[in-house]
Amino acid sequence: MLKSQASPDSAITGASGPDALLFREGMSRVAAAVHVVTTDGTAGRAGFTATAVTPVTDSPASLLVCVNTASRSAQALLANRVFCVNALSAADRALADIFSGRTGVQGQERFLAGAWERLETGSPALTTSLVSFDCRISDARVVATHHVIIGEIVRIRLGEAQPALIYQGRHYQEL
Repeated sequence: MLKSQASPDSAITGASGPDALLFREGMSRVAAAVHVVTTDGTAGRAGFTATAVTPVTDSPASLLVCVNTASRSAQALLANRVFCVNALSAADRALADIFSGRTGVQGQERFLAGAWERLETGSPALTTSLVSFDCRISDARVVATHHVIIGEIVRIRLGEAQPALIYQGRHYQEL
């Protein structure tokens, strides 16, 4: 049986669970693949950098994406009802920064960087991504501050096999 050990400088958690700062610090120690999630349709084109992406099932093939409810990208994605998850290679680090808002580039201007194509849903697919999953929303719920969105995958485009971009310790790294 595993036992957790508390150190003198460990944060104390109350009955309601750990505080947000402790949670974020804990999650910063977990390595995660970096993605750019995009959408396009009547609500416009939008995109954001995400690590909160995970497979749900292979039949039907689907995945889950989490996005802050306050973001413009979340509103566009929900209104368009389609999205594409683009898994970034280490060579696409600059795109991760652009789509995360770190560079100050906003809205449509984000798509001036990178090379894009459209798959079945019309959502932008990054031509240099390791893989692009083109999805239609099958379910969406609000959980606290985020939308939890499940997309049924309608098309998969495999890219060139190359080192992946991951995020761990609040920094991008190559894997």
